[in-house]
Amino acid sequence: MRRLARGCADAVTEFKTALAETADRVTVALDALLPRADGPEKRLNSAMRYAALGPGKRLRPFLTIECGRLVDADERALLRAACAVECIHAYSLIHDDLPSMDNDDLRRGRPTVHIAYDEATAILAGDALQTQAFEIICDEETSASPSAAMNLARRLADVAGARGMVGGQMLDMAIEAAGEGEVDIGLITRCQRMKTGALIAFSAEAGAIIVNAEREVRTALEGFAHDLGLCFQIVDDLLDAEGDENLTGKRTHKDADQGKTTFVSILGVEGAREHARHLAVQAKEHLNVFGDDAELLKACVDYILERQS
Repeated sequence: MRRLARGCADAVTEFKTALAETADRVTVALDALLPRADGPEKRLNSAMRYAALGPGKRLRPFLTIECGRLVDADERALLRAACAVECIHAYSLIHDDLPSMDNDDLRRGRPTVHIAYDEATAILAGDALQTQAFEIICDEETSASPSAAMNLARRLADVAGARGMVGGQMLDMAIEAAGEGEVDIGLITRCQRMKTGALIAFSAEAGAIIVNAEREVRTALEGFAHDLGLCFQIVDDLLDAEGDENLTGKRTHKDADQGKTTFVSILGVEGAREHARHLAVQAKEHLNVFGDDAELLKACVDYILERQS
């Protein structure tokens, strides 16, 4: 395990280096796994690659690999699981950006897929990336154990479907339609646990599923992922309210313009920021069971709390 330098600033700097290294590894692996943009269906394949191989922090794949290392999961299996996570994440962003949902034209500093291609191609590219994720997860190179592969696929389906990301997106649309003042913080928390937190939870748990880790380890990783996911979303809300579009790579002030209820609109900027800090402390505490081996993940928490994009 990597040992970090003392001091929060130094630790976050080392984390950023590790994050960039992981992003490069995942991009190379994804490039090999995704279909090439040729043949009669090349427009679809091109759109898939545009979404999945474009610029991005690859935070969820990083969590997959680093949490998996805590339980000594096989590195190749972790890299493949990380690629599956990124396929699901890319698919969700494509569909979230569609005119019928968030109607965004900018993502990661580039035109969204339905702008760069067209709406129908975007929908199909998202569908194809979702199924690509399950092809990767179920391959014996990801897990030689049939029971582990089944458990991985079942858990990924759970976090990606009606009880996870898709259900969270539906709740998000309902919250937007309800308008400010008609939604309480409990519903906002539930929505974000499903929409954002669910895939983060899978990312943290995947390695433990592969090696069939003991319950105490799974519980610690689940608690870490739960608090980290909510912290991530609150910071996202703060960036929408206060962020610089040139840094975030997407439009800001959307929530306020649409009168949407968020952690910021309910708690205020300072209240939301304090809640994010509290969640960050809790997330780190869940990792104490892993001792010094979790230093990089604790630096990840600090990075998420202070991120500008």
